[in-house]
Amino acid sequence: MKKRIFLMTALLGTAFTGTPVILHAQGKQQNEPRSRQNLIQEVRHQLVLLPYYSVFDNLSFKVEGDTVILDGQVVRPTLKSDAENVVKKIEGVGRVVNNIEVLPPSPMDDQLRRAVYRAIFGDPALSRYAESAVPSIHIIVKNGNVTLVGVVDSEADKNLANLRASGIPNVFSVKNELVVAPSK
Repeated sequence: MKKRIFLMTALLGTAFTGTPVILHAQGKQQNEPRSRQNLIQEVRHQLVLLPYYSVFDNLSFKVEGDTVILDGQVVRPTLKSDAENVVKKIEGVGRVVNNIEVLPPSPMDDQLRRAVYRAIFGDPALSRYAESAVPSIHIIVKNGNVTLVGVVDSEADKNLANLRASGIPNVFSVKNELVVAPSK
């Protein structure tokens, strides 16, 4: 039987509408076993509940059989190990592969994170995305390069967030990986 791979990316939180968002689900079938769906939901739930998971971190995962592969970028090394530890304890998880990257410590990157945060969430049109416990726009900064990850409600919001991040002095590049949520 062919293995089905699931990839849940980025925010692991909720869009502005308050509903869980799956950015990518590869190979998902409607007749997918309920136990697999429950495993994916539980992994997502446990990662969202991590105490130091913030707007400056990006966590994603894939489920292959009973193996969970963690990916993304985090600012704190403890978040990498915490993510692995909570996923290991989930019933039905046999193995965890932790590919989470710990971003290098950099005072300049820290300043850029704060500046990009203020520029994006200080904009009246985008401020609503900061209202949830885990905002739906994540700001990843590595060596002066910014990546925006998450979910927004419209193409206009995606472009505006990109514009705001690009306007910050000392930002070398902006990679916009924001996804527009499907309209209901």
